[in-house]
Amino acid sequence: MQTENPQPRQGPLLGLRVLEFTSIGPGPHCAMLLADLGAEVLRVERDGGNGWPNPVVDRGRKRLTLNIRTDAGREQCLALAEKADVLIEGFRPGVMERLGLGPEQVHARNSRLVYGRMTGWGQTGPLAKSAGHDINYLALTGALAAIGGREGPAIPPLNLVGDFGGGSLYLAFGIMAALWERERSGQGQVVDAAIVDGVSSMMSFFAGLLPSGAISLERDRNLLSGAAPHYRCYTCADGRDIAIGPLEPQFLAELMQRIDAPESLREGCNDPALWPALSEQLATMFINRTQAQWCTLLEGTDACFAPVLTLEEASQHPHMQQRGVYRNIDGALHAAPAPRFSRTPGAIRNSTNAAGWD
Repeated sequence: MQTENPQPRQGPLLGLRVLEFTSIGPGPHCAMLLADLGAEVLRVERDGGNGWPNPVVDRGRKRLTLNIRTDAGREQCLALAEKADVLIEGFRPGVMERLGLGPEQVHARNSRLVYGRMTGWGQTGPLAKSAGHDINYLALTGALAAIGGREGPAIPPLNLVGDFGGGSLYLAFGIMAALWERERSGQGQVVDAAIVDGVSSMMSFFAGLLPSGAISLERDRNLLSGAAPHYRCYTCADGRDIAIGPLEPQFLAELMQRIDAPESLREGCNDPALWPALSEQLATMFINRTQAQWCTLLEGTDACFAPVLTLEEASQHPHMQQRGVYRNIDGALHAAPAPRFSRTPGAIRNSTNAAGWD
């Protein structure tokens, strides 16, 4: 365990000022990404925070406690926005306008500001002002229906796909695009980042292949859902799991050769009708050795193999350690800034209390 000392702010976003209004989930994660890459993030939060204190996601900020429902708090926020490049908020549509901090009010003070709005349903549409969470947004996009076993209801994949895949990452991408455009126009604009939009964009791969029949979103026929015998997880003799994914013929051939699979297994993986029986055959083979033994045989080969690890185990894996993917700081696992840059690497920084910008 280590305690990371405060580091000078560094990274490709050095000099960028971000005013973040406290929220939960994708908004804070987006602000973390920007802070990791050098942005100066100032979070405005209410007394007591957002109810979800998170030393990892909340890193790298300056924090200022304000009552933004008062005239004094509102004016202080507008003064901060005058000097900011980016604003991030995650309230329901209309809330910031009622507080006197909507895009129109803020742009009157700073026309260059990029105003990032993070919601589930978006700023418009019949559901825009309804409550919801990751599972609901996934359900509406068609993504959730494709995830789960052959029988039973769909299974939410944590909140990775919606909140963070379709949410914070698309907000960060939108902010960067708006900043690039500002270099030409000199004007800021509003970024309406909705999780339903982002996840629908992520579903483009499937939407493009469905008409040709190259892939199915039916759970028992979807090559990538865990239904195929050569793209799923198996339990080992010690109760631990492994994951295999040799989709290409040459990689499948290598896996089958290394595990000494019968010819029937080598030839049947392209027939969805045979998948249940072939999966059972492979299950009886993988259950005969421990996870560690399969790692010895398959890890690092072209068999497309990996052990299924817990978060703590992942941080200790030799590959993750060599790349420095995780850092244990004050007992919490922090993922290193991503992506990585050759000349201007990002850095993990502590959060501090502050009244304003540097």
